[in-house]
Amino acid sequence: MNSIETNPLEGYTPGEIMIKFIKTLSLHLIHLAEKINLDEVMSFIKAILESENIFILGAGRSGFVARAFAMRLMHLGFNVYVVGETVTPRIRENDLLIAISGSGETTSVVDLGRKAKKKVNCKVAAITARKGSKLAKLADIKLIIKGKDKSSASRGEDKRIAPLGTLFEISSLVFLDGVVAELMKLKNLNEDDLRMRHSVLE
Repeated sequence: MNSIETNPLEGYTPGEIMIKFIKTLSLHLIHLAEKINLDEVMSFIKAILESENIFILGAGRSGFVARAFAMRLMHLGFNVYVVGETVTPRIRENDLLIAISGSGETTSVVDLGRKAKKKVNCKVAAITARKGSKLAKLADIKLIIKGKDKSSASRGEDKRIAPLGTLFEISSLVFLDGVVAELMKLKNLNEDDLRMRHSVLE
């Protein structure tokens, strides 16, 4: 039995889905800016400024977001480490652990966050989409970055153009770069100051 061949480009408008995704993301980020808890944001920034060392943790694509934020914190002059790297030292009580997980249930992230709290008693900041998640419950600071919209219509559309954790991951990256901008202002730094710490071995 021969399969029926179909042309996947039939009726397809080039760029249509891409543009729809960009517009969906733009609206999502505007909503994030309107709903973000600024008290929690300032607690997060205060913890960063007061910590001796900062450790950042994330799995999968959230791990890439974690590394991007770690790089900018290094540019800002903080002692920052990515959990799991061979040069990452022991975390201590006066340090800060920043854990990123959209679900807030990622086993490796939750387990390490719990270990940091119980064994070291350092401060833990959670960046997650779920307020009632395991990660959020164990954290001292909870930054809720929403992912997909809860309405059924939006949820179906989101799955088609922004699958899995896409909206959370990109929103978290944008949010954390916004935190970088705040820290630049508070530390009275400019782009030239950051460039002085940028790697030349690339």
